[in-house]
Amino acid sequence: MNIILDKFNSKEIIAAKLWIEDGSRADPNDKKGIHQILFSTIIRGCGPYNNNQLSEIVESAGAILNCDTFEDGLLISLKCIKGDAYKLLPILGWMITKPSLEIDQIELEKDLTIKAIKRQQESPYQQAFDGWRKMIYSDGPYGHDPLGSIQDIKRIDREDILSIANSLLYRNKNLVIAGNLPINIKEYLKESITFMEINKIGLDQNKEKQTINKSGLLGTQKRNFIKRSINTQQVILLLGKATIKYNHKADILLRLISCYLGYGMSSLLFKVLREKYGVVYEAGVYHPIRENQTPFVIHASTSEDKASLTLKLLKECWEKVIDTEISDEELNLLKIKYRGQMAHSLQSISQRAEHKAHLLGIGLTKNHDKEILKRVESISSKEIRDAAKIYLRNPSLSVCSNKNIIQKISHQWSNC
Repeated sequence: MNIILDKFNSKEIIAAKLWIEDGSRADPNDKKGIHQILFSTIIRGCGPYNNNQLSEIVESAGAILNCDTFEDGLLISLKCIKGDAYKLLPILGWMITKPSLEIDQIELEKDLTIKAIKRQQESPYQQAFDGWRKMIYSDGPYGHDPLGSIQDIKRIDREDILSIANSLLYRNKNLVIAGNLPINIKEYLKESITFMEINKIGLDQNKEKQTINKSGLLGTQKRNFIKRSINTQQVILLLGKATIKYNHKADILLRLISCYLGYGMSSLLFKVLREKYGVVYEAGVYHPIRENQTPFVIHASTSEDKASLTLKLLKECWEKVIDTEISDEELNLLKIKYRGQMAHSLQSISQRAEHKAHLLGIGLTKNHDKEILKRVESISSKEIRDAAKIYLRNPSLSVCSNKNIIQKISHQWSNC
């Protein structure tokens, strides 16, 4: 396990982020959601502490302890005062080496997760995104939400959870601790009994056979349009493609395009869809950090009477970045916006620690951001347009609305 210290003046507060490789993308095909169940249960008791004792030790210190499941990895987060670090940080080790995983707690988390999935299914946007994701990634590792599916969660038992929990020991881990750091905290953790087992275990020789095939995330896409019909007057449109991994040299070009399209009131989507035509309630870009084939999606929420025009305008905005170069003035503004966006996302010690743990977890260096910011200065409009031509051609559409609107959108899309 790599331990990285990020010293920062934070008034006696520290934030620790432990990133473990392979999140929901490593869910078995018939157990989608198992990493989510595991990671919501390990916070309910580990090492010498049962559920109540663990809650008490964390809450009495005024600390925050959370576990999150992402596609590419698992994240344990701790935020506490400097003086409690020696007492609380070992809990992270216990979660990996000796999780309690009591049956009643597993069943409770299964029930809570199923309820969360049902709430998600009530969202038209979630319906549209689930449809787009399924169309693009099929049954591949990125093809389902980290929460999993209700059918799969119902058949997960404790033995399944134990198998996944045991595999955590052999996965790559990066622990980033940021803030006003205690003296010799790195040495303390390396020698701590709770982390001893983790530190002793090297990479499993058969690890490549145990992990997923990271080169083949896309399914065999048979269509470029998908619909989800529900009883609503709202219309959700998602237009997008699976693109390239975050550490690809051209990724920064797509990041700048996503800024150009959807960041701030000077963005193209805002100026066209809100200011000029006033056709949407909300519009934006979804372009997260992914270790592999990253989704690049523009989305809009509109009404029935404006659905056709909204789709037409979305398509025009998408095609504009492919067909035309942005002006020098727009390029300079875009670079300023990107630097500001990055600075804004790294204001707190928790954000700094999580971002660094995430980057290290997907195989990048801790200096990646500095290298990217340096490269941004020399990027030209032509480079951005060339990247759009290569990676953004032939997007796919997902729509969620009522049957009448879907029929109209389907006809319009087929004639595009």
